[in-house]
Amino acid sequence: MEKYGSRSFLIILIAPSGGGKSTIAKRILEDFNRTTYSISYTTRKPRGKEQHGVDYFFISQQEFEEIAAQNGFLESALVHGYYYGTSRKFIEKKLAAGKHIVLDIDVQGAMQVMQSGVDCVTVFILPPTISELEKRLRARGTDSEQVIALRLQNARREIAEVDNFDFLVINDDLEQAVQDVERIIKTEEMRICRKKKIIENFMEV
Repeated sequence: MEKYGSRSFLIILIAPSGGGKSTIAKRILEDFNRTTYSISYTTRKPRGKEQHGVDYFFISQQEFEEIAAQNGFLESALVHGYYYGTSRKFIEKKLAAGKHIVLDIDVQGAMQVMQSGVDCVTVFILPPTISELEKRLRARGTDSEQVIALRLQNARREIAEVDNFDFLVINDDLEQAVQDVERIIKTEEMRICRKKKIIENFMEV
């Protein structure tokens, strides 16, 4: 029942580059009306058909540093030579409005958010093997050999942190991976600690 509805929280999807977190995030947003997407800021250039204000806010390093100096990021990280950050104001506003917020970020950013004390659930998403990850990175056709090598090196480092997070989803089959993440969200909504006035609602007071 709606009166027992849960408080909103962050849904953090973590994966090595090429692991599928962005694709899964889009599906979650389509399936859950209560969710919204946190658009990250980044200093890298757009890739492919990426659009400013839709996929990322593409800004200069100077602009990024100015926002960071004002404590404007809930988390920020240097990834593959570029800065990424999550807007603190956006997160606070959407949570206050009762929205779950989907973030697809890297290990560094996820751990910063967890340390901030904001209510969140973390889901680590992995392809079945590192060879499959390499295959997917090459299939994108957007990166040089040097960049692919760097992404694979970082993937090995990131998987070493997997024990710090709540759930693991293997992205071998996209449909199954989406269903797995959606089950996690529904389970988290049923946690007693997130329910509103359970006793008062039951007692009709």
